[in-house]
Amino acid sequence: MIIAESERLLIQTFSDDMAQAVHELSVDENNRRFQPDEVFETEQDALYAIQYLSANYGNPEAPQVYPVILKEKDCNIGHVELVPLENGEWEIGYHIGMTFARKGFASEAVKAFMPVIMKQFGLDHIMGICAAENCASRRVMEKCGFVMEFEGNAMYHGEIRPTCRFRFTAKTEE
Repeated sequence: MIIAESERLLIQTFSDDMAQAVHELSVDENNRRFQPDEVFETEQDALYAIQYLSANYGNPEAPQVYPVILKEKDCNIGHVELVPLENGEWEIGYHIGMTFARKGFASEAVKAFMPVIMKQFGLDHIMGICAAENCASRRVMEKCGFVMEFEGNAMYHGEIRPTCRFRFTAKTEE
C-alpha cells in the first residue's frame, strides 16, 4: 500500500519480498556508522525485521518504518520512519543507500512522509536527532524545515557523543 508519493519516490508498506534489498541497504558503511541498530547481517534477519515492522503499522507505541521506492527503477533505495521516544515525543529517521545518496532522495522522502504520518498520529511536531558529525543528515533536516534546538554531548545509540537535536513544527492554519 502506498503511504505517500513525490515526483520520484513512493513510500509504501513493506512486503516480505523486500528482505534482500533491506539487508543490502542496511549493511552499507553509513548505516553501520550512524544507525547501527538498523543493520541486518543476513537476509533472514531483514525478513524478521520486515515482519515485525509490518505487524506494527498504526500502533502508536511502535516504530513506523516504510521503504522508499525509486519510481524510475522500481527498487527500494532506503526507508523513512517515525519512532516513538521515551518522553512521548516522536523522532523522524531515514536512510538512503550509498548508491543513491547525494541526489536529494532523503529530503524528498521526508517532505512527502511528514504531512501524512503527522496527520495519522495527530502530531504537531517531530524531533530529529543525529550524530553531530553526520553532515548529510543535518542538511536533510534543515532542507525539510527542522530547526536545531541543541548541539552537544548526549546519549546517542547507547553512548554519550556529540549530537544534534532538531524540531519540526507543523504550520497551523489560521
